Amino acid sequence: MLIAGPTASGKSALALALAQKTGGVIVNADSMQVYRDLRIITARPTPEEEALVPHRLYGYVDAATNFSAGSWVTDAAAVLTELRAKKTLPIFVGGSGLYFKALTRGLSAVPPIAPDIRESVRARLERDGVEALHEDLARRDPASAERLKPRDRTRIARALEVVEATGRSLTDWHREGLPPLLPEGEFRALFLDPGRDELYGRIDARFDAMLEAGALEEVERLAARRLDPLLPAMKAHGVPALIRHLRGEISLEEAATIGRADTRHYAKRQFTWFRHQLPEFEWVKPGAAGAWLETARRRYEP
Repeated sequence: MLIAGPTASGKSALALALAQKTGGVIVNADSMQVYRDLRIITARPTPEEEALVPHRLYGYVDAATNFSAGSWVTDAAAVLTELRAKKTLPIFVGGSGLYFKALTRGLSAVPPIAPDIRESVRARLERDGVEALHEDLARRDPASAERLKPRDRTRIARALEVVEATGRSLTDWHREGLPPLLPEGEFRALFLDPGRDELYGRIDARFDAMLEAGALEEVERLAARRLDPLLPAMKAHGVPALIRHLRGEISLEEAATIGRADTRHYAKRQFTWFRHQLPEFEWVKPGAAGAWLETARRRYEP
């Protein structure tokens, strides 16, 4: 069972209800909720919610890890094997489109990048700037350079790392994909589709609630580790702006305004991505999710 949707759409609550009714296990498919350092700012399930039903792949990766979709797929495959052996329903829930695409369509076969190569590329990025790296990428992997925006620091660095580590372009590796973990016909997929105004109101309210719950203190502990700002965990929505506040660059209200706006923009991208990349997902309004849930319960009830 796959439950996706934009951030703050209520998908985690839906997954929890389904797991309670079916005896299923909730498996995280959110790229930021894997980090143990970021429980509050990523709205991970609370300890009380995790105690109600089994949860897997939440908060198990250190923020210093350059965790990738490929790493997650490896872990998800192990969880799937375990749950299938127990004849237990896996309920994948999250908002990371690439994770769901890896589950249902497969993933490129790019091998792991050696830490020394990654550090070398990142050092060049800081020393020479993103424009210089984009020019280098254009010479070595023209297809990727043309596809990427010239100031997309993370993806440009990633493409160069692949070229330097393997001698092949990222485009070449994408052609040699790994098979999906869940082939067509082996899953049901739901995308929660709330009204935009309602969703944006929930996003704003949730960000304020996270601040009240200690998100600033959580980010302060993360900032104290002085990690590479290009690491995925350091770019979680709200983290960069709150770090700027902690440095005295902007007020807390300015940081919150940026965090709320970044999260709303991300939600817009989630709508677009799932609509174009994963048409097999069934789009359901939150008010109709109960009926969908009941159908799923009857099908999967142990």
